[in-house]
Formats: sequence, C-alpha cells, structure tokens
Amino acid sequence: MNPYILFTLICALGLGTTVTFASSHWLLAWMGLEMNTLAILPLMARHHHPRAVEATTKYFLMQATAAAMLLFSATTNAWLTGQWDILQMAHPFPVTLVTLALALKIGLAPLHSWLPEVLQGLDLTTGLLLSTWQKLAPFALLVQVQPTNAPMLIFLGLASTVIGGWGGLNQTQLRKILAYSSIAHLGWMILVLQFSPSLTLMALVTYLVMTFSMFMIFKLNQSTNINSLAASWAKTPALATLAPLVLLSLGGLPPLTGFMPKWLILQELSKQHLPAIATVAALSALLSLYFYLRLTYAMTLTMSPNNLPGTAPWRLTPTQLSLPLATSTMVTIALLPLTPATSALLMGLWP
Repeated sequence: MNPYILFTLICALGLGTTVTFASSHWLLAWMGLEMNTLAILPLMARHHHPRAVEATTKYFLMQATAAAMLLFSATTNAWLTGQWDILQMAHPFPVTLVTLALALKIGLAPLHSWLPEVLQGLDLTTGLLLSTWQKLAPFALLVQVQPTNAPMLIFLGLASTVIGGWGGLNQTQLRKILAYSSIAHLGWMILVLQFSPSLTLMALVTYLVMTFSMFMIFKLNQSTNINSLAASWAKTPALATLAPLVLLSLGGLPPLTGFMPKWLILQELSKQHLPAIATVAALSALLSLYFYLRLTYAMTLTMSPNNLPGTAPWRLTPTQLSLPLATSTMVTIALLPLTPATSALLMGLWP
C-alpha cells in the first residue's frame, strides 16, 4: 500500500476514535464510529486475497448493522425525551437497543460470531488493530450508558466470559484463539463496569498491552497456527522463553500482570454480594487457561525438525523493530507488584 494512503487511513482511524471520545451528542459519536469503520476497511482488504475480502465484507455488514441500530436508538431516545445527549439515556427501550448495538460492534457474546471469522481472514498487523484500537470508541460509549441497564450488562459479561473460554478450546488457528481471548477479556470488563469504571479501565489497559505483546510475538515468529509455534525456539530463543509467560499472564496466573485485574474484579463482585457471578467468571477463566497452556506446550515442549531452514533465522540479525515488543512484554509480565500504585493512578484519572 502507498505510504501516503496508509498514513491517511491511520490518521482517519485516530480522528474517528477522538471524535467519539470527545462527543456528547449521539450524532457526533455515530459519525466518529463510521469514520473508524470506513478507515479500517481498506487496511483489511489491502492484500486482495479472497479470504481478506470475505472478512472485510463480513466486518462491514456487522458494523453497518450496529451503526444502524445505534442511530435508530439515538433517534428513538430523542423522540421520547427531546434531547440527543449521550448521558441522558433514560428510557429502557433505546438504552437496551444501544447496548446491544455497542455489544455487536465490539464482539460481546452472544453477538460475537463474526469476530473469530473476520480476524482469521486478516494479517496479524490488521488483526492487532481490530482487537485493540477498534474497541476503544464503542467501549467509551458503553461506559457512558452503562448505569441504566445493569441486568443486561451482567448477562453480556457472563455470556462473554463463558463463550470466550469455551469457544477457544478446539481451535488450532492462533488468530481465532486470540479472538476468543478478546471476547473473554471483554466479558470481565463488562461484568464490573457498573460497579467500578476505574477497575474496568485497568482491565482494558492490561488487555491492550497483553494482546499487543501476543500479536507481535506471533508476527515476529510468522506463526498463524499452533503447529508453526514449534519452530519458535530455532527462530527466536529468547522470545520463545518469554512468550509462555505472556500467555500465562493472559490466562491470569500470579505473579504475572494479568492476575491483577481478574483478582480485583472478583474482589469487587464479592463486595457487591454477587458470589455466584464471581464463581462462574472464575471457572470460565480456567477454560481460557486451557488453550493458553496448549499454546505454551506447543511453543516450549514441542520441537520442530532441526533442518537448515529452521535454524538459519537463529543465526541472522533480526530486522524487525523489537523495542515496542520488549516494552509491552515486560509490562505484561512484571507489573503485578505495582498494583496499589496502578489502582491509585486509575482512581485519580477516573473516580
């Protein structure tokens, strides 16, 4: 792709998200979401492969459906209440509709079925954008309308944690596994959204850093399925040592960073007298942990044939930029001791 076109599309992505963040009017928020969608579509279809075109078409149809539902709910709310302010969603019908529209946009269960299929058809760089940046704007709107529809958020959160763990069990494609991982992590965030928005922000930031590390590791190893992970040791020995720690951090094991948000979310759910929901969420984390352990096993305990094409990359100087990966990997692994400072910082940003 032409660098000038790529730069324009990246700027449009940033502008769309910024417009949605800064808007208090539903039409402006909708416009920012549409800018986001239209900017990422050329990035998704840039390889001119039938699978990429199929994924782009599916993504466009899902986002167009969600945008139409969002616009209809905002118009209905304006008709019922006489105003377009995002923070003034009072009637239960438009609130329910806008919650479902935003859930469809970010891929919450049971509106999640498009996400694994779309992510499977993309390259890892565009998949990283879809799994991280594209979730920020709809999530910001969801945070603003969340206090008015608590039972639906609990249902969406529980369904996402269970289906996100269950759906990834029999997958062999890494991008589909990361898609189900995304669904499960978003479920944890939605569960605690109405009780502690600052804790949701912590879980979101932690998820973004961990997912960035995982996508970059797979991109550096040029891996797209579980079997290809067996050659990681011959290509990048140091990264093959740290990657299992990143995977276990995604699974939420102590003493890694991923344990921090899950621990605090379970604590908050217990404080809100919701022990059954906390138990189901904790058990669903075990499902996710299983397929993270599968990837760990494939990367560390499975050796590929030690032939010349497999060992040659180990002797060559790496040409890809590794500083962002090194930074995000260290944050993913070693941030747990700073939990009090992180909590205090996020409470200050978002009380």
